[in-house]
Amino acid sequence: MAWSFLPGIATSWIQTIYYGLTIRAGDPKPTPGSPRHTSHRNTIHILVVATYLLYTIYEAHHDLRSAPSFYTELGIPVTAAEREIKSRFRRLAALHHPDKAMSGAGDAQASAAFFIHLKTASDTLQDAAKRYAYERFGPAMLEWAPRCVTVRDFVTHGVVYTVLPHYAMAAAAAYALGLFGYMDFARFYRWLLLATLCLLEVTLATTGPALPAPLAALNAVLERVAGLPPYLPFEVVHLARKVTLTVYIALSQIGPVFAAQLDRRAEQGVEDEDKALREGLMRLEGMTRQLDADAARLVDMELTPFKGDEEMVARMRGKMRDWLVNNTIRSDPMVKDALGNSFRKRRVDAPAGAKGNR
Repeated sequence: MAWSFLPGIATSWIQTIYYGLTIRAGDPKPTPGSPRHTSHRNTIHILVVATYLLYTIYEAHHDLRSAPSFYTELGIPVTAAEREIKSRFRRLAALHHPDKAMSGAGDAQASAAFFIHLKTASDTLQDAAKRYAYERFGPAMLEWAPRCVTVRDFVTHGVVYTVLPHYAMAAAAAYALGLFGYMDFARFYRWLLLATLCLLEVTLATTGPALPAPLAALNAVLERVAGLPPYLPFEVVHLARKVTLTVYIALSQIGPVFAAQLDRRAEQGVEDEDKALREGLMRLEGMTRQLDADAARLVDMELTPFKGDEEMVARMRGKMRDWLVNNTIRSDPMVKDALGNSFRKRRVDAPAGAKGNR
């Protein structure tokens, strides 16, 4: 509930600062409710929410990097072989064994717990099935170990009892919120995103030891360009869920505002086109009136020598009218085209010997 108020408060605060920086003292500011004020407020609101959502994605990435994995705790690469894992664990055991801690000044209980954790990490990564399950499902797979032995057991348990129930609950929650009128905007894309995320998790869990090509490419970019350790599949799933939640919030907070902005601009564009059309028609009407006045003035000038002779004026006026009409009609491109077609048809239908006559 608090989330719904924070963007509005931040938007009002930033809009006040924006007007204080961009509008000179003494000049009027846009009044609340005016189109200009509403447009500025919507734009700032979109920027505020987008900035927060981008921060949440960065925070999720930072949390993943801060939480150590079995590989980082043992200090080995993701591609380490079983022999390398054993060798590394022996060196760490020599440093953190409880006997070493008891003989020193350290806390023996904490040292024993850390040693057991390192032993669990080493045993998990040396077992092919457990290593596969750890990379796909994370530390949660340790709770399944007593019941699961093979890769098939871990994948079946993870998909059937973890992944599918999670998305069943998510779909039920989305459907219930839709019944109460929430999340109506872009409903199709919400369901599409949820289905895509579910398919991603199932694919990562069942693709075999080799990572999918997109994840392998992402890890290559992280290692070679950014110098960061690669993502494990369960870390990708965690980040993808966070991004999906962020997109859902964006659709709820930004989507309707952005759509309203686009609709308003489209309406403004239509209004501008109508206004331009009306102005053009008014200019044409003015030009027509001016042409009529000029034509009347020219006719009066031509008839000036015959002023007083009503019969001659009427005769000249009729001849000039006929000349103007005929000249205007004959000069029209459509009339010329029609006359040309008529003349060609007349020549074709004429008797032999008369086709050259006009």
